[in-house]
Amino acid sequence: MISVSKLLCGGVAEGDGLRYDDAAEADVEQIREERQQRPVVVWNVTKGCNLACKHCYADAEAKRAPGELTTREGKTLLDDLADYGVPVVLFSGGEPLVREDLVDLVAYAADRGIRPVLSTNGTLMTPGRARKLKEAGLAYAGVSVDGLPDRNDEFRGQEGAFDAAVDGIEACLDAGLKTGLRYTVTEANRPDLEGVVDLLRDVGLDRFCFYHLDYGGRGAGIREVDLSPERRRETVEAVCDLTRQYHRSGEEIETLLVGNYCDAAFLVEYAREHIGREAAERVRRYLEVNGGDPTGERVADVDYQGNVHLTQFWQGYSLGNVRDRSFAHIWDDESNPLLRRLREREEHLSGRCADCRYQDVCRGASRLRALAVHGDPFAPDPQCYLTPAERGEDNTGGPGRRVDAD
Repeated sequence: MISVSKLLCGGVAEGDGLRYDDAAEADVEQIREERQQRPVVVWNVTKGCNLACKHCYADAEAKRAPGELTTREGKTLLDDLADYGVPVVLFSGGEPLVREDLVDLVAYAADRGIRPVLSTNGTLMTPGRARKLKEAGLAYAGVSVDGLPDRNDEFRGQEGAFDAAVDGIEACLDAGLKTGLRYTVTEANRPDLEGVVDLLRDVGLDRFCFYHLDYGGRGAGIREVDLSPERRRETVEAVCDLTRQYHRSGEEIETLLVGNYCDAAFLVEYAREHIGREAAERVRRYLEVNGGDPTGERVADVDYQGNVHLTQFWQGYSLGNVRDRSFAHIWDDESNPLLRRLREREEHLSGRCADCRYQDVCRGASRLRALAVHGDPFAPDPQCYLTPAERGEDNTGGPGRRVDAD
């Protein structure tokens, strides 16, 4: 995740220590005081879901699939994650609220010192469920909405899904649960982006996460509605502009970009153009600490059957299963050639990524998109939108290159 509000507006958030090793500057309680050393783990607790979203990376189904980790197995997994030092577990799905033991699992994670957060479509969230989850120790609920009512409902396959999600958001907020938006931007819903932010800000949200489409699960089947690189650049710039406009008006919303670390390079360029060279250099320093795309390093996924994946989007490749070996043993096993190469990817990136001057803050961005389009996980991300000059191909200086500021 890249915090636009922090980097461009000086906003503070509970993830500053975890992402930027900047807890000392924050006046809010931090998830971790120092940058994470262990991965954030997404746990897809079920494949069952009450919706049928076109971009679902987990390829969720109406009925729960056989082979889900049991409550007891889930607690064993959480014990392993806690002992390994995992800072955050994200309960996801499918739709995690279809599991009757979700409150129990959230409470167990919290008791073991892991920060439990939730990814939900919001439509099954009731005031009672929200209160129970808050009491169990849930720290955050991210509610997925992908457009204003008509576009959202068509994208998610159910009439009324938008209104039900807003009801779920209000239930979370009324329970005192920190809540935010998760919005996957495609050409189909780009026209609604600003309207959704304005509407949900009025509802009470102050955190907005904008996801780039990754080409996994059903998301791989809708690449034709993805943004073009040019349109993507315009959209990221619009998020930056929108964030600054809100902050200038006294509305300190938190905005984040997720899923394309080309955005990190762009934020340096944006800061140089709109704020100044000193700001661009500060933004770059934070992004160097953040470290670029986290696949195979700072993010991991465990699916409903216990298979461990490089990210939640890369469900087609498994490193092993927690029913056979502990998560820690699987994640530390660099005899897996893909895992090892991802952790030393600077030696393997090819094409325009190989010599890009922003490689250290991007690290090639999505390896899954590269694999889906080029058949090579170390090829360039097809959704890089930097210009040749920004990548350094014209051999000029600038904030992306380590040169003296003058």
